[in-house]
Amino acid sequence: MTEIDVARHSLMIDPRLHIWGWEIPVYLFLGGLAAGLLILTALLAMRPGERSPSARWLGFAAPALVSVGMAALFLDLSFKWHVFRFYLALRPASPMSWGAWILVVVYPVSLLAALAGLDDAQAERVVGFAGRLGLGHAIRALRDAGARHLTRLRWANVAVGIALGVYTGILLSTLGARALWNSALLGPLFLVSGLSTGAAVMLFFGLNGEERHFVTGWDLAAIGLEVVLLGLFLVGLATNGADGKAAAELLLGGRYTAVFWSIVVIAGLAVPWGLEMLEVRLRLRATAVAPVLVLLGGFALRWVMVAAGQA
Repeated sequence: MTEIDVARHSLMIDPRLHIWGWEIPVYLFLGGLAAGLLILTALLAMRPGERSPSARWLGFAAPALVSVGMAALFLDLSFKWHVFRFYLALRPASPMSWGAWILVVVYPVSLLAALAGLDDAQAERVVGFAGRLGLGHAIRALRDAGARHLTRLRWANVAVGIALGVYTGILLSTLGARALWNSALLGPLFLVSGLSTGAAVMLFFGLNGEERHFVTGWDLAAIGLEVVLLGLFLVGLATNGADGKAAAELLLGGRYTAVFWSIVVIAGLAVPWGLEMLEVRLRLRATAVAPVLVLLGGFALRWVMVAAGQA
């Protein structure tokens, strides 16, 4: 009889396999939400017509959400005080390296565009507040510099938003050993979902009628495209060998089926799409139901993908 003695011990495996917790879905959700806001606030600002005060202030939402998301990611890090090493080099073959730099680029691009997009009264309020900290002249100078390059800054917001939204999906898809994540569709899927959740957040604020119609149109298009990408994602899994079929079964009859279909697909996509179509076609009074459901579905999508991918 052959006897095998194993003396392995790893803190990441023993006594149980280390898994991602709530921090990663929160980070992915807020990152996608910020990406959607970067894109939609820039596109909204470039369309002709009057801009509401709320639409101008919304430019500051993306960097705030990125900050909260990065805080959640920081909590998940095992060696928290080594986080600065992400910014000592750029590794082209590493999605995490690209993502770390994209998150940093969000701040100057979004803040400059948001500051330059304020009207004079709003800008004076910001300058007045900054003046109490001795930064009034610096903020005014930054606003003037941003105003000279405002169109370029807005297109830069769109580009950075696309990069951030796609990155949140690529972060999972590069871990090909997990069958559920081994799909090139995760990047586009998370980007489109981020557009939808970003539109949902904007609908909570006091946009004027034309702005609300513009944002709702983007949300309807994003929801429709998200349904298509989800369908292609599931078909791709189901036809990708035994491992892919096993991963697909988690969403098509397994332990995550109820959450995926009830919250992500029905409550997060189908119902909001129907409600927003009724609002547009029948010119009904807008409610907060559809945006709340979109946000719930967007977070549930990321939670399910992270949890099921580790099952």
